[in-house]
Amino acid sequence: MRQHALLVALWIAFGLVWLPFTAEAQQPKLHRLGFLANHSPSYPGYPTFLQTLRELGYVEGKNIAIEARYAEDNFDRLPELARELVHLDVDLLFVSGDQGVKAAKEATDTIPILVVACDPMESMVVSIARPAGKATGLSCISSDLAGKRLQMLKELVPALARVAVLYNPDDRNKSLEYNDAQVAAYTMNLTLYALEANSPSGIDAAFVKMASDQAQALMILTDSFMNGQLQKLADLSLKNRLPAIYGFPEFAKAGGLLSYGARNPNEWLFRRAASYVDKIFKGANPSDLPIEQPTTFELVMNLKTAKALGVTIPDELLTTADEVIQ
Repeated sequence: MRQHALLVALWIAFGLVWLPFTAEAQQPKLHRLGFLANHSPSYPGYPTFLQTLRELGYVEGKNIAIEARYAEDNFDRLPELARELVHLDVDLLFVSGDQGVKAAKEATDTIPILVVACDPMESMVVSIARPAGKATGLSCISSDLAGKRLQMLKELVPALARVAVLYNPDDRNKSLEYNDAQVAAYTMNLTLYALEANSPSGIDAAFVKMASDQAQALMILTDSFMNGQLQKLADLSLKNRLPAIYGFPEFAKAGGLLSYGARNPNEWLFRRAASYVDKIFKGANPSDLPIEQPTTFELVMNLKTAKALGVTIPDELLTTADEVIQ
C-alpha cells in the first residue's frame, strides 16, 4: 500500500514537472519579421502583404511577431529605422526598393533580406537565378520595358522628337534604366534628356524645366519615391499638357495618360513577397530562392486625359489596352 502511494506521489510530481515542458515543446516557433516600409501603413501593397501572411497561417503573437517601421515617404529615415529593427534581433528584414536594400545592408550583414522593387535586380544580387549572399526578392523589371514605353509615346505623338525622363537619383538603378531608355531612343530617332527629383519640390522644379525646354512627352521611371507622388505627377503632367507614361496603373487612374507595366504590381509583388517570407521561415536559404519577375503586363489608358491633352489614340494602340478609363 505504501509502495503504491509512493508511486502515485512520484507520478504526480513527475507530471507537474513534465507537463510545462511538454506544453512548451508544443508551442509554435515565434518568427520575428522586420518590416521596413517606405510609405505609410495605408500604402496599397501593405494590407495585401499582411493579409497574405494570415492566409498562409501566420497569426501575430502566436507564430509571428511583425516589427513594422514606416518611413512615411521620408527616405532619409530608412537607415535609422533599419538599425532599430536589427537591434530587435529580427529573423528577416522585408524592404522595398534600392533605398530599402541599401539601408538594410548598411545595418546588418547577417540578417536575411527580402526586397520588392521595380529595378533591375542584377545590381542588388549576384545572380537572378541564384542570388547568393543574404538577399533575394521580387522585381517589376521596369527597365526592360523602357523601349516599349517610348514606342507608345511615339505612336501618340507622331512628331515626337524630345522626351523628358524624370527619375529619382537616390535610386542607384534609375541611371541604369535611363541608359537602357537612351539605347531604345536612339533606334527611334528620339532625344532624351534626364531630369532628377527626390522631393516634391524637386518634382515642381523638374516640370518648370520641362516647360522651358519644350518637352513633347514625359516618361517617369518607377521607384518607391515616385510611387508615393503619383497624384502629383498626374496633376502636373496634365497641367503642363504633357503626354506622360508610367509603370503603375494607379498613374493612369489618378489622371495620367498611360501606364504600362506588370499587371497589378502592388498585389503581385506583395502577395508573392509573403510567400517568400513563408519559405524562408520554413528553412529555405534566401540565396537559393531565385529573383521572381512578372510574366504578364498591362496597358492602361485614360481617354479623358487624352481628350484634355488633344491626343488622339490610334486604334491599333487602343485595341491593345487592358483597361480604358473613360
